[in-house]
Amino acid sequence: MPPYLKFGAALGALLVINSVPSHAAENGQLTLERVFASPDLAGPQPRALKLSPDGTLVTLLKPRADEKERLDLWAIDTRSGAERMLVDSKKTGSGAALSEAEKMQRERDRSVAGSTGITNYDWSPDGKTILVPVDGDLYLAALDGKVTRLTDTPGGELNGVVSPKGGFVSFVRDGNLFVQPIGGAERQITQGASDTLSWGVAEFVAQEEMDRRTGYWWSPDDRMIAVARVDESPVGIVTRTAIGGEGTKVYQQRYPAAGTPNAMVDLFVMKPDGSGQVQVDLGPDKDIYLARVDWSKDGRTLFVQRESRDQKRLDLLAVDPMTGKARIVLTETAKSWINLSNNFHPLRDGSFLWWSERSGHGHLYRVDGKKWTALTNGDWEVRDVVGVDEDKGLVYFTGNRETPLEQQLYVTSFATPGRARLLTSAGWWNDAVMDDAASRVVVSRQNTDQPKQVYLADSDGRQLQWLSQNALTGDHPYAPYVASHVKTRFGTVKAKDGTTLYTKMLTPPLEPGKRYPVFMIHYGGPGGGRQVTNSWSGALNQYLVDRGWIVFAIDNRGTPDRGKAFEDHLYRAMGTVEVEDQLTGVEWLKNQPFVDADRIATYGWSYGGYMSLKLLEKAPGTFAAAVAGAPVTKWELYDTHYTERYLGQPQDKPSAYPAAGAVEDSVKISDPMLLIHGMSDDNVVFDNATALMAKMQSGAVPFEMMAYPGQTHRVGGPGIGVHLWRTIENFLADHAGGPTTR
Repeated sequence: MPPYLKFGAALGALLVINSVPSHAAENGQLTLERVFASPDLAGPQPRALKLSPDGTLVTLLKPRADEKERLDLWAIDTRSGAERMLVDSKKTGSGAALSEAEKMQRERDRSVAGSTGITNYDWSPDGKTILVPVDGDLYLAALDGKVTRLTDTPGGELNGVVSPKGGFVSFVRDGNLFVQPIGGAERQITQGASDTLSWGVAEFVAQEEMDRRTGYWWSPDDRMIAVARVDESPVGIVTRTAIGGEGTKVYQQRYPAAGTPNAMVDLFVMKPDGSGQVQVDLGPDKDIYLARVDWSKDGRTLFVQRESRDQKRLDLLAVDPMTGKARIVLTETAKSWINLSNNFHPLRDGSFLWWSERSGHGHLYRVDGKKWTALTNGDWEVRDVVGVDEDKGLVYFTGNRETPLEQQLYVTSFATPGRARLLTSAGWWNDAVMDDAASRVVVSRQNTDQPKQVYLADSDGRQLQWLSQNALTGDHPYAPYVASHVKTRFGTVKAKDGTTLYTKMLTPPLEPGKRYPVFMIHYGGPGGGRQVTNSWSGALNQYLVDRGWIVFAIDNRGTPDRGKAFEDHLYRAMGTVEVEDQLTGVEWLKNQPFVDADRIATYGWSYGGYMSLKLLEKAPGTFAAAVAGAPVTKWELYDTHYTERYLGQPQDKPSAYPAAGAVEDSVKISDPMLLIHGMSDDNVVFDNATALMAKMQSGAVPFEMMAYPGQTHRVGGPGIGVHLWRTIENFLADHAGGPTTR
């Protein structure tokens, strides 16, 4: 389930509406056209930040000023601050269409969904070249700007990387793994790929729900590769009809719906030439998830995280790569479910860093044999390990110790644990990356008044130089609108059980005695999608405020970053407490003297779209109107790993699915509703929309619908966002008394 709120859309053919052609400021106020035009109003938004192996360059993907969906590869010199483009995606790429497999991989990776050009890259360990995929082929870019094409095939290459020692380039083509010595000829090292069998590629749920993007892993000495073999033949087929404006394509998509068979995943270890294949013993139970794969520092042990189908047990296995034999190093269990992390980090002495929620909160531990040493503790959450300095015995990580509204960078000792030291400033949401030696850090920070800034710091957090100050002055795209930019106000309300819930609100300048309509945004689901954080929320919120709306959000019980007990409220109870908490937010709103209680509209996408339906079903008459974007309507239609984590399997007795569903009670909906869905959605498949439509139509329940031909779960693209949001705006004008441009 995608943990984000989509403000994108597709050009629909079902409604023709007038729009304001100007992209310019109207008395300092935004237009929809400008919100979605290039350049991005947030300024340059760098992605995939990395430090070169020698620390002299910071590389990043940056959108073009005239085409913000297209990314190019840039580098910033950490000594001089000079910035230059390393690879121009338009000049380098062939312009060839991407394979369906690569398109779907990009959909799974939220950070690049909808992007074109260069969406990932990989430094060679000697720091002299960078492997760059463009338009389905692989290129090797030198630091002097010279680009060498490595592949030229119609099939396209996936998951291209440079091996850890720099001896090889590897990639997946047509379902098989290929290895190419630097300067040599490529070699196919696996066999037997077919429509249902593949090597080296993560299966659907691994990409979509488990944050595992690859299916093969090099040993640190380049001597071996662990490769997943994925057999999708047991997985059910969803006929995905990609209805587009210029025709229709039909895809037989393998989609593991809740309660149905998953792909069968086996793991093999082999040499770079494909010889010496050994199958890893993953245990007698074949109905498991291959969650994570890592190598020890010396390459003599392969570590595998094996998750049970019900996600209540996670085993860390130590595997002998020469024989495939495995032993259990540790086991985590839970009464509800176990959250996965990317924080396993092996150390030279054989111990390792491990992330666990055993205390009720996500914290770091050093595990040495049977001995666990807590490196962090308290009622807060560790997010990601950013860097490890083994020589000094230090680990750097992000977390939210000070407040769940912000994320900070910390450092603590794993040799002599003590209170973690804060390295970033309060008042910001910080992300960070470090070099392999953990000697320098690139910090990306943002808050509600400042889009992303990037600076280089030393290992103590001292800022060395700006890499992108992104000041909202001068010719910055957002500068014309700063004067009307409103502050975000954070607050709290109490849930029915006394739990503290965080809220945020943006208001127009309030006039005494005047009451304003409310645009209430929600996601509400577990695993992601928090709305109430001190981070840049985009220009669309400001546009809505300019149009006279109060924008409001509340993070309900069940959302992450507040501890396991806070999240566990939704275990086998979707559609209950999160709906209750959103309604608590509405009650608070109605008690505010500046709120028009009769004009509260609500909006959500994906899980948020599901929430829109449940809110209308459980609280008729509460909302003037609601927008349900790409909603899950029947959880039996959604995928195994996400759905079963929270609801179990549909065939369980008793089953949590009937109460969680949104179709049967849809005939009770009496308030205006706009249903939106991409007609080629491969995540929340379009069957969710048709099931809801059929039920409401059979009950003679009116609703409005906007379907987007050719669009997936991410509905978006140039010019398309304007159509969607004008559709929403005019729907709300009809039913919630909001402004209209018709």
